[in-house]
Amino acid sequence: MDSSPPTKRRRKTKSEGTNDKSPSSPVVVFAHGAGAPSSSDWMLRWKEMLKNALDAVEVVTFDYPYIAGGKKRAPPKAEKLVEFHKDIVKKTTDKYPAHPLILAGKSMGSRVSCMVAAEVDIDASAVICLGYPLKAMGGAVRDETLLQLTVPVMFVQGSKDGLCPLEKLETVCKKMKSHNELHVINGGDHSFKIGKKHLQTKGSTQDQAEDLAVQGVSSFVSRCLKGK
Repeated sequence: MDSSPPTKRRRKTKSEGTNDKSPSSPVVVFAHGAGAPSSSDWMLRWKEMLKNALDAVEVVTFDYPYIAGGKKRAPPKAEKLVEFHKDIVKKTTDKYPAHPLILAGKSMGSRVSCMVAAEVDIDASAVICLGYPLKAMGGAVRDETLLQLTVPVMFVQGSKDGLCPLEKLETVCKKMKSHNELHVINGGDHSFKIGKKHLQTKGSTQDQAEDLAVQGVSSFVSRCLKGK
């Protein structure tokens, strides 16, 4: 887990502060999105939330080569990141061979995670997609990888995410071979940010909305692991 100082958004659970994890505790490989590295505030916050909610032995984050070391280059096509991502996954499973593998990603990282999960030599128990970028820049629906998957997938999507119109995702989900679930963050954008007026209307907070999403992820992963 990151060593940054606690903030007002920090969630604490009874699993914090202990390294005594059972073999049923998953290890998570968590990939960043196209525009920000693993050290971004968003990634650090969700890394901690996933670790606590899933009682994970570790949440492994990393930077793709195009953005590592503070580079500001445009990302390559997602397919070109698969081998690097797979290498991270294999090193992680070699380190934690007794623990179930969960792949997670934000935006582009979730798309590459699905590509990695589709590889025959990767044994993932589930994939968590946080803001899946279903719609390409030109408007085409990028569903090829999703339709190939046999690994259970959970989508967490903002209802106002322009990169993933919910009606298009729901149509794809019905076509998928793998078990899949969808948690919608009402009013959320591509990074789940909810406008103040929407929160006031609903009498809710950003933290509460994200907590509900993380609870949904935790329940989904728990069901997946019990089904193994």
